[in-house]
Order: sequence, then C-alpha cells, then structure tokens
Amino acid sequence: MKKRNLRFPDALSGDRFDSGHSGKGRGMKFIHLSDLHLGRRVNEFSMLEDQRDILNKLLDIVREEAPDGVLLAGDIYDKPVPSAEAVSLLDDFLVRLTGLGTRVYAISGNHDSPERMSFGGRLMERSGVHLAPVYGGQVSPIVLTDEYGPVYLYLLPFLKPVQVRRCFPEKAVETTQDALQTAIGAMAVDPGARNVLVAHQLVIGAERCESEEPSVGGTDGVDASVFAPFDYVALGHLHGPQKVGRETIRYCGTPLKYSFSEAHHHKSVTVVELKEKGQVSVRTVPLTPLREMREVRGSYEELTFRGFYQGSGLQESYLRITLTDEEDIPDAAARLRVIYPYLMRLDYDNSRTRTAGDLTGAEQVERKSPLELLEEFYAAQNGRSMSQEQRELAQNMIQEIWEGET
Repeated sequence: MKKRNLRFPDALSGDRFDSGHSGKGRGMKFIHLSDLHLGRRVNEFSMLEDQRDILNKLLDIVREEAPDGVLLAGDIYDKPVPSAEAVSLLDDFLVRLTGLGTRVYAISGNHDSPERMSFGGRLMERSGVHLAPVYGGQVSPIVLTDEYGPVYLYLLPFLKPVQVRRCFPEKAVETTQDALQTAIGAMAVDPGARNVLVAHQLVIGAERCESEEPSVGGTDGVDASVFAPFDYVALGHLHGPQKVGRETIRYCGTPLKYSFSEAHHHKSVTVVELKEKGQVSVRTVPLTPLREMREVRGSYEELTFRGFYQGSGLQESYLRITLTDEEDIPDAAARLRVIYPYLMRLDYDNSRTRTAGDLTGAEQVERKSPLELLEEFYAAQNGRSMSQEQRELAQNMIQEIWEGET
C-alpha cells in the first residue's frame, strides 16, 4: 500500500454519518464516485468542458483527502462506444489519479460496454488501476490491509438476469433480485470480516430522476437486504446522492447535473472510512460545477429586461426558461440565447398549455424507454403482455442496435 498522509484535512462539508467511535488508527479511506457519463450531451449541449472542469476539482479533493483508493461505481462513459474525446478525458483522469499514488477500483455500468471497459485490465493493474472483468460467475476480492487487518473489496459490474443465468444454469434466475442474490452468494463473503462492494444496480426505494434510464415493470430493482454481508456498498446508477436501507448502502450521485430534474441536487463526493469491524464513517465533500443548472420563469419582456442586469449568474448557467406569455413569441429561443447563451430548454406555461394538460402525447412518448414503447405495441397487437424472456430478448436486441449506431 502507498504511504499514507496522516495530516487530516479541514472539514469540507456538513453531511456526515459515523457508526462508531474513532479508534487510534485512521483505517481504510475511500473516495466513492460514479456516473461520470463522460461524453454526455444534455439538450444538445456537449458537457465535455464541464466534465473536464469537475474532474480537475475531483483531483484536488483526492490530493487533499489522500485516500487509499477511489471507487468508480460504473457509468464511466455515457455510451457503450464512447467518443474519442471521452476516452481521452478518462485516460487523462486516470493518469493523474495514479500520479498522486492513488489506486483506482472501477466497474462498468449499464451505459458502459463491459468488454471495452475491462480491456487491458491486467496490464493496468501494474499502474494501480483495477478494472472489473466481464462477469463470468465468480468475483474474487481484492485484499487490502490497514492497521485493523484485511479489507475485502469486491468489484461487481452491472448485472442482468441473463448474464447470471448463463453462469448458473442450475439456478432459477428470473429477476435482478435473483441475479444479485446468486452472484453475491457465489462470492462466499465472510460476514465476520470487513467487506466493501462496488456495484451498479437499482435498489428498491431509492429516489430517481428523469435523466436515468427508465426501468421496466420493476424487474430490475433489488432489495437492500441483498447487501447484508457488506460493511459499505458503493453504488452507482442513480444520480441523486442518497442512502438506501441503511447509512452505509449509498449512491454518491453524479458529480454534475445532467437534467433539470437534478437542478435542486447538491452534488458531492462521498468519503468513507473503515476502522475495526462495525465502525464506518461517511461524509460528503460538496462540488461546485463550472456552470449551474437553473430553472427560471416569467414573461419574455421580464426575462429580457432581467438579462441586462449582471450578478444573477443566469448568463453563465444552463437554463430551462418557462415563458408565461399567453401568445407564443416568434423565435423566442434564438432571441433569448443572445442574452442567455446556455439556454437549454424553452417551455410555455399559459392557459393554452394548462388546458392541454401537463404533458402532450409526444412528450409522454419521449419519456418512455424503447422497451416500454415496444411492450405497449406488443400488448396492443396481441392482447397480452410480453413474458420476462421476451422482455430480456428485446432489451438485448435494443442494446445491440444502440451500440451499432453509436
């Protein structure tokens, strides 16, 4: 293990949980990150500049905290076949992380290609970057040690039932709950030891937002009880930082806001420290983006007049503007972008739109996943719902088509 910096940083945030009294040693410290979504576009705006800025700020936090490892809990990229710019951004981030003497432990998420993410993994281990291999039925722990003894770190990439069923044909694996129970059961985790899991799954009861990939029929959710053998579970997939079930099963959330449903999120980095068995402390370090994501409303005249005043920060923010004018303003988006260059979305809220309802038919369709639309079409044509096997086959075909297009 690398030499530790025993200088404790100043308190950087207020959110904190501590499950036990502090011991004499520092123990094992991790920084938990996930859902970088490198290469993402939001409302046709490239986020690469914002992502480069936030990665630099993450490096500053790592430099200050001096963790024993950084846990990257999936959705590193936004697409299974990422752009060259996104790959270059991750490459630079990993090189600079390991240059600080920090080890990295990463898994693939549902947006990543596990085959591409794991390529060269054994070579990268020599530089301190540990990549979870493609799931093959067995997950062996990485054994780390500190003043209190060993810590067993398990890297479990995003799993679907079909992947686990292929490895355990004798098991009845129909749902994601079945898949996780089977996969974790095969790990033979010692509940008396200190165990950490990095995973990328939807846990039932967690709060979601519209920028996340929709689930279908609830079959992809798992109960928090499946993680019982682990002292800390570093989760990815959901964009809002939160605990699920207990304090030490956590989503760290995205470092940036990727939809206006996240406009009120307080983005942060999660720092977790393990001491002796049963003593885990968790706190968050706040993150400040290059550009905020804000929602504003008013008439076209009000917002035009407001744009002449400096200090509001609106000109430097990603905006969703809701106009309250009764009549549509010709070329309103283009005209407002002269004042607000980062205007992402323009809506109207007036008597016409309220009469039409909260969502038009087109907007309702846009919010549904391709699989949900296919299920509705199948039910309309056949008078019955798709079976679980048909859903999985359709989902795999959809994913293959998306990968081919990207």
